[in-house]
Amino acid sequence: MTEDKAARQTVNILIVGQSGRLQYEALLFAASLNAIPQTRPLRLYVAEPQPGPLWQNDPRIKDDTVRQMLTDLGATILPFAPRHFGQPYPYGNKIEALFALPPNQPFVFFDTDTLILDDLARVPFDFDRPGASLRREGTWPKPDLYGPGYGAIWKSLYDRFGLDFDSSLDPDQPDGVWRRYLYFNAGFFFFRCPRAFGDLFLRYALDIRDAPPPELTGQSLDPWLDQVALPLVIHALGGGRDALPPGLLDGSVTCHYRTLPLLYAREDDHVVDRLEALAQNDTLRAVLAGHAPFQRFVLDGWGTRTRALFDRQNLPRREQAIRNQLRREGLWMR
Repeated sequence: MTEDKAARQTVNILIVGQSGRLQYEALLFAASLNAIPQTRPLRLYVAEPQPGPLWQNDPRIKDDTVRQMLTDLGATILPFAPRHFGQPYPYGNKIEALFALPPNQPFVFFDTDTLILDDLARVPFDFDRPGASLRREGTWPKPDLYGPGYGAIWKSLYDRFGLDFDSSLDPDQPDGVWRRYLYFNAGFFFFRCPRAFGDLFLRYALDIRDAPPPELTGQSLDPWLDQVALPLVIHALGGGRDALPPGLLDGSVTCHYRTLPLLYAREDDHVVDRLEALAQNDTLRAVLAGHAPFQRFVLDGWGTRTRALFDRQNLPRREQAIRNQLRREGLWMR
């Protein structure tokens, strides 16, 4: 495909929206996307899990105003039926939602707690080489003092699926350092076809969950299962850690803020400015006031208090330290 034709091809943007905080985060995501002139054709899908035996309660978006506003902002609400994860592992929504997207069309999945800050056309996606977020910490695995170590744990998974382990390694990182091994945050990922990506993602995740190799004994897969399977999928499909230049996604073009307290604690001024500019819209502000963190941090001034607590040029190395300080100050909300 020529560069010009690729630039004109519509890209499907996928997030998950459901009852609770995700419906408000979905609305904020859609508003942030709509507020930035996009020079590449995009189509926003909000995947909505449907009720069934894997959910105790109806997971669909409850607020009719939110549903209407999402539609008004150009989003298509995309129902899907969870068959493998559901309430016991809601992170599996991002896997099962892929099968509801139109096949053979390029897609980018974003976690719903993401803001769009600039034109996504600035990101030079090569949809034949998948990638995912490198804004992560060494959250998995947690090797025991007596082993197995990082290498043996990860190699057991590559061997399980017939993948070449050595070519996944970062030779600039020494043995025993987690960064040597392919590991992503699942806050975004992309590929040329959601069905091909989803087939592998689902197969690997279910196999790891239901029959983990012995090397994974004692390793937690909740909530890490998606992030354990994701690098295997990306490696199998020919992608890697170098699929995108740094500083665009999870940088100047998007922000995966995780929670509003973390946004105010650690993100750059331009992220806060974008959030508070969106809050100037009377209709959006009135609806998002139903989301307690938005009310407290954006409208009631808790964000300003939070921002004053942290030096963003000298943040703690671990996110958990930021969370702990927020809890001590009574400023933690999810």
